[in-house]
Amino acid sequence: MKFLLDTCVAKSAKDFLESAGHDVVWTGESDEDPGDERILARANEEGRVLVTLDKDFGELAVVGEKPHRGIVRLVGLATSRQGWAANAAADRYAQELHAGAIVTVTPERVRIRPGERKD
Repeated sequence: MKFLLDTCVAKSAKDFLESAGHDVVWTGESDEDPGDERILARANEEGRVLVTLDKDFGELAVVGEKPHRGIVRLVGLATSRQGWAANAAADRYAQELHAGAIVTVTPERVRIRPGERKD
């Protein structure tokens, strides 16, 4: 799967996901933060699932009706667990993410907001 990791996601998550065979770009390697709208647009343009800790991307996608290729939001997870959680969500919910779902992963549960991506 192709991922775009938001700056707030630990670099170790990038390393974990790459070692699991995923194509990963981490925005933390950029000189400056392009902003949420541009990050979401880039993920969509490149066919990448966005991984973030930030709830603002869900608002952009749902309220703002911005197109996306799926979002995994990690909440309350230690940095050492972020890569593992994103990988597990991708494995378990690949079909839902492909359809534009927003998957929220917490230590206690996973919530899925189904997507209706329009290609």
